[in-house]
Amino acid sequence: MKLYQNSFSEFEEYVRPSDIIEFLYCPRFIYFMKNLGIRQYEENRFKVQIGREKHLDKKSQNVKQVRKRIGGVSKEQEKYIVSKKYGIKGIVDEIYLLNDGTYAPLDYKFAEYKDKDFETYKTQMAMYGLVIEELYKAKVNKLFLVYLRSKNLLKEIEFDDKLKKKSIKSINDYKKIIDGYYPKATSSKARCIDCCYRNICEK
Repeated sequence: MKLYQNSFSEFEEYVRPSDIIEFLYCPRFIYFMKNLGIRQYEENRFKVQIGREKHLDKKSQNVKQVRKRIGGVSKEQEKYIVSKKYGIKGIVDEIYLLNDGTYAPLDYKFAEYKDKDFETYKTQMAMYGLVIEELYKAKVNKLFLVYLRSKNLLKEIEFDDKLKKKSIKSINDYKKIIDGYYPKATSSKARCIDCCYRNICEK
């Protein structure tokens, strides 16, 4: 799948993996924030505050144990990465060089594991995978998530062609909104209940 033809120039806004999480939750978040400049004021939301505080607990992880379990040879922490090819920028919690010569991103989430990985997280991690392959000129086969609220459960995600294509589609759709497209709202009406844009959003 090719990227949207009006790819970002160096002067335009890059897509952050965290923006994709907002986009997948409801595409209109991006329209209101980026196109109209209306902030969410998410810093005042209790769950977000708690999430940010607990995200710092990743430092309590048993680093040696995690590295051993995933076959890590070395790692980089809090790595800032940028891709002009995909128009992505962001900070990865950790990037591991594995013993098979491939690379893998690892991210810590203040969340419980619910028998399957959240699609938003999978897409976010896939974006990291795309950029790492480009920058390191190496293969990424695995993506790792640590669920802090499930006793630091470590989960592995396969970085296959299906996930790559899905992630690139999300990037394309995001860029169309930035270019002025007004998207449909989420189909999940439960998400609209405490949405900060509910008074201006046409359902």
